[in-house]
Amino acid sequence: MILYTDSLFITDEQEGFRICRETRTSSVATMSVILCTAGYIDVYYHGSMLRINKNDMFVRIPDFTQPLGPYEMSPDFEFMQVSINAGIYEQIMFDHMRVEPDWWTKQEYVKANPIFPINEVSRDFFKTYFHLITLQLSDKQTEYRKQVLMLIARGALLELMNYMDKLALVNAGTRTTITQSDYLFHRFVQLLQAHPHEREVQWYAKEMGITPKYLSEVCKACSDKSAGEWIADITVSEIKHYLHNTTMPIREIATFMEFPNASFFCQYTKKHLGMSPNRYRKQRKN
Repeated sequence: MILYTDSLFITDEQEGFRICRETRTSSVATMSVILCTAGYIDVYYHGSMLRINKNDMFVRIPDFTQPLGPYEMSPDFEFMQVSINAGIYEQIMFDHMRVEPDWWTKQEYVKANPIFPINEVSRDFFKTYFHLITLQLSDKQTEYRKQVLMLIARGALLELMNYMDKLALVNAGTRTTITQSDYLFHRFVQLLQAHPHEREVQWYAKEMGITPKYLSEVCKACSDKSAGEWIADITVSEIKHYLHNTTMPIREIATFMEFPNASFFCQYTKKHLGMSPNRYRKQRKN
């Protein structure tokens, strides 16, 4: 079975794994989760060959610099795979990071430890989400279906984060060394959570006691995005939320998000979304 949309790819066939790796993972950064249910697969990733055994879960955080490399499957290899477009993954994580102080730490833990054994309860959760996504993709796609798919994807990611909480506690003594750049970037993310309406790199740099240039260098080194890009992503994520999920007038959204005025808000939205706030809202409803 191989099913997909522009934002999701799901398969439990070996041919599907090959298609996803060659046409998606290596050309477009994705968030991929693979649950091995029988046999094993050896995959080249982050400079070494990794083996995913039965009841192991492999999680690939979006990373344009680390695609999946060559692989070799055992004859009895069976699995379930869900891959999510990087933009969708980031949207979900940006929303989640407002209430999750250790979001960045967990993501870095998963990057350093992409394979881990999964218990029976979590296996059942993943299989349930896999089945729900399969049912959704097997039916005609409507705007309602698209929204339900995103809700299911959000639930699956949060369930994964919940499992990582437990795993991190068990492995608390084996954490990787935190560098100065890691610390500064984590601090920047915390400030973004606490002050999402501050949109100047200089403000964050001043709060951290470093130069704006150095802050952007740290962000680029840790996440492949500058501080300005992070701020813009958070702002655009919030704009999309209020335009799509509320009936708040444009002027009220601009005031709530602490833009100088509605005109400036409209200019910012048009620059980053390619259209006016009203047009974006109408387009999403159609």
